[in-house]
Amino acid sequence: MNNRADVIIIGAGVHGASLAFHLMQRGVKAVVLERSFIAAAATGRSSGLVRMHYDLDLYARLAWVSFRYFQNWEEIVGGDCGFTRTGFIQIVPPKLATALRANVAMHQEIGISTSIVTASDVAEIAPHLATDDFEIAAYEPDSGYADPSATAMSLLNAARKKGASVVQNCQVTGIQVEAGKVTGVTTTQGDFSAPVVVNTAGAWAAQIGKMVGLDVPVEAWRHDTMFIRNPPQWKQAELTVIDYINSMYFRPETGRLTLLGLEDDNLIQASPDNVADRVAPDFVDRAIDRICKRIPSMEHGSLHSTHGGMDGITPDQRAILGQAGPDGFYLACGFSGTGFKIAPAVGLCMAELILDGRAETVDITPFALQRFSEGKKIIS
Repeated sequence: MNNRADVIIIGAGVHGASLAFHLMQRGVKAVVLERSFIAAAATGRSSGLVRMHYDLDLYARLAWVSFRYFQNWEEIVGGDCGFTRTGFIQIVPPKLATALRANVAMHQEIGISTSIVTASDVAEIAPHLATDDFEIAAYEPDSGYADPSATAMSLLNAARKKGASVVQNCQVTGIQVEAGKVTGVTTTQGDFSAPVVVNTAGAWAAQIGKMVGLDVPVEAWRHDTMFIRNPPQWKQAELTVIDYINSMYFRPETGRLTLLGLEDDNLIQASPDNVADRVAPDFVDRAIDRICKRIPSMEHGSLHSTHGGMDGITPDQRAILGQAGPDGFYLACGFSGTGFKIAPAVGLCMAELILDGRAETVDITPFALQRFSEGKKIIS
């Protein structure tokens, strides 16, 4: 094994994979080191929503750039990311109608295909949805979902074709620094040398940061999801929905299933090593109660399966992107449950930052680690 590279990437989730792909596109040799296997943690348990609706301009821009990849995956990356167009609706309570209109206007200025629709419009688009508790919603007709594991794998396969290496079951145990500059890493499979090391370790990002004396405020955020068997003979519209009123999201899944996740009461803890794979004891009952409020006919559905996942979350629930600590050490972590859909653009921007000194595609400087010590948390 050749243990020398131009860039070492710690973590083979979708963000490590995207960065490796974009670096290799520019002829920069990357090696990706993964403590377990590809897409083992947050990526493999992601719900895979692909939409552009954000309340932060920079996130919307990252999602918009990424959307071009998902729509044209075979041509740009190769392989299959499993993108499925369903249409996307964001439902908010009446008190947030003004904010929703502002968000949609901002998205339209970026170029995103989105519009404000009324509750009556939603009833026509998706007759199975209850629409009596909101006035307007945001609608993205071209959005949907993708397969996160397939996305990460195809990015890495494309990177490997150009010479990148991926080493699995390889846990980083130390970062090598000489005269204030990164020189490589120590792992359970030996030493690897490179002048650049990128921390894309997800929920383990804080542990990697400590190896160079950095306090990276990323904790493990638990996220439970479930699959419901749709009611027999049920003909629902293929639609992906974020329901702010009921703090949940749901989307269709193959096999006549609906994937459902809740946005509240998710456990946050310092270490990701003891986050249980099983869901919280009350999760299923809470989730069923809420989905039946939005889709009354789901009372005739049945539970298929559940699983627990996790991601790394920051104090302002925004990503940490940029250089920090010794020269050559970079962070791309803390995506706080919203990282999958922006991964193609984040990888491109990080490659630009590392190689050119600045991200040109989208300005990612506000996501720098020092915002926390400087009291500049990102508030939308």
